[in-house]
Amino acid sequence: MSTPAQIPEPKGRPAGPCLMVIFGASGDLTKRKLIPALYNLARSQYLPENFAVIGFAFDAMITGQFRESISQAARELDEAPIEPDSWKQFVERLYYLQGDFGDPGAFMRLRDLIAEIDGRHGCQGNHLYYLATSPEFFSKVIRQLGQSKLVDQEEGHWRRVVIEKPFGHDLESSAALNREIKKVLAEDQIYRIDHYLGKETVQNMMIFRFGNGIFEPIWNRRYIDHVQITVAETVGVERRGAYYEKAGALRDMTPNHLFQLVSLTAMEPPNSFAAGAVRDEKAKVIYALEPLHPDTCQHCAVRGQYEGYRSEPNVKPDSTTETFVALKLTIDNWRWAGVPFYLRPGKRLKKRLSEITIQFKPPPFVLFRQTRI
Repeated sequence: MSTPAQIPEPKGRPAGPCLMVIFGASGDLTKRKLIPALYNLARSQYLPENFAVIGFAFDAMITGQFRESISQAARELDEAPIEPDSWKQFVERLYYLQGDFGDPGAFMRLRDLIAEIDGRHGCQGNHLYYLATSPEFFSKVIRQLGQSKLVDQEEGHWRRVVIEKPFGHDLESSAALNREIKKVLAEDQIYRIDHYLGKETVQNMMIFRFGNGIFEPIWNRRYIDHVQITVAETVGVERRGAYYEKAGALRDMTPNHLFQLVSLTAMEPPNSFAAGAVRDEKAKVIYALEPLHPDTCQHCAVRGQYEGYRSEPNVKPDSTTETFVALKLTIDNWRWAGVPFYLRPGKRLKKRLSEITIQFKPPPFVLFRQTRI
């Protein structure tokens, strides 16, 4: 762990009291993304004192072992400074319960533990359930939450469920999952999220476009030749082979991560930055994307697989799953007609990079064509 660092002053008000339950707490997403993010919020004083986390997973552990496992992962990850005292205070808010996602008895034990931890930390009955599980467990977990009345909102307490991507593997399965979830939850309780939305690339794009008046007059087909969006990773699939065999780079990255970047790059200015206004303008871009026809895919799509992928754990020895995709897309609207958008997500590439490149058209006369530099 790193030496103590100065704790930054919070730039906004902390969140209200809350108890968070993470399903799939022993998995990679929890250790690499969720816990570091929560710790950074706690260290920056954005989490309230009345906050706690219960990890729920099938792995045989007790709370002490879970805390040690999380601490070990934090030491190995070491992406951000960890101050010993603040980490100690944070990890003491973490608890663990072993259980099967399909076992009603496990959810009754969870209900009892929630009541105990809520009372201990003063979370005031506000509960957030985060599904960091494989997609096949989404419906099962939510069904059990409903049957055990863990998502009932009473006496002013809120209950919310966060669902990570992928939200289905095609339109039909996505619609079916939506129907299953809405049997249990109201729409304002459901948060379908993509952790990529919090990345600096995404946040900076909004400021870059709409905080600088100089760009808006030239942000269109008259001046832009093409757009390239690249999300390159140096790591392979690691322990996610079983999931990746079902998803591949196309489903894993493109409909969520890259389409978010496409929509932010191409959207019209919203009339406000309210969530609904921004969402509506982003949705218009998605609707305007010209569908790829099977007969033309060979001219606008490329799939590839990194060497050694078939040797990864839980990967078929003859797998044809792609770990790299390149797509050429067009947006059928007034602003972007004729401007190609090139998308490139991939794993085990030469360098780690998240980049949006706007290629402007050359001037009509190259004044410096014979100048030597």
